[in-house]
Amino acid sequence: MLLQAPQDTCFSPRLTLRCPGGRVLDLRQPQVIGILNLTPDSFFAGNRMGSEDELLHRAEQMLQAGAAVLDLGGYSSRPGAEHIPIDEEKRRLLPAVEAVRREFPQAFLSVDTFRAEVATEAIAAGADILNDISGGTLDEEMLPTAGRLGVPYILMHMRGTPQTMTQHTHYEGDMVLELVRYFRDKLALLRQHGVVDVVLDPGFGFAKTPAQSHELLRRLPELQVLGLPILAGLSRKSMVYKPLGLTPEAALTGTIAVNTLAVLNGARLLRVHDVAEAVQTIQLVSNTFSLPPAS
Repeated sequence: MLLQAPQDTCFSPRLTLRCPGGRVLDLRQPQVIGILNLTPDSFFAGNRMGSEDELLHRAEQMLQAGAAVLDLGGYSSRPGAEHIPIDEEKRRLLPAVEAVRREFPQAFLSVDTFRAEVATEAIAAGADILNDISGGTLDEEMLPTAGRLGVPYILMHMRGTPQTMTQHTHYEGDMVLELVRYFRDKLALLRQHGVVDVVLDPGFGFAKTPAQSHELLRRLPELQVLGLPILAGLSRKSMVYKPLGLTPEAALTGTIAVNTLAVLNGARLLRVHDVAEAVQTIQLVSNTFSLPPAS
């Protein structure tokens, strides 16, 4: 089946994200998103932080290493993670956003949440970008909220919830074609709600086995039919460490390898725990190859 890119100019290929305050995130060169996980049970122990000072120190390290964006999240999305109430997510996330914005006023901040109420308050606290693992499926108000807030929106593919997604890895037909259709339909809804700047995240490891995630990485260029920047979140995930018989803590070398493939296959954003290594990966790939266009 031949798939055509949307013709609406609202979603024409774009290599910039327009953020609050008139600031623009330039994606002509692939960029790195540093993960600031505010949950006590992050699957990667090296990313757990216990105080504001530790958070700000980690944020400073990532920015100095070349991170273009810092992504803050207070709800763990690892497989089987505990579901927490909205007040607990706010307690973890909002003071952190305020602190990082105060300390680093020029940094681009994204918030990893699927709840519209949390998203609204996080943007008010100083965040620039919404990163929604559920693509609006876990809170029907998220897509209208993204349009009302007028900020870039990272649209991810997932089935089920973090608690159930490992039960939803069976795809009746072609998995990548299903993702293209999913994104096409979600983009139509986002267009209706006035969302302009969108990044696509295929959701490596979310309702996908390690083998399916590797297939998705190999076929990543097929998602460019939609004409939008692609984010690859591969850092220290099971698709890296399980085939190697390792743990997340030992998966840095594998992460560098899959990030290299992602950039070669068209990813414009790498979401990572290890910023310096990802920045160096992009620099070396850019110096060696002519990177593929965004669409």
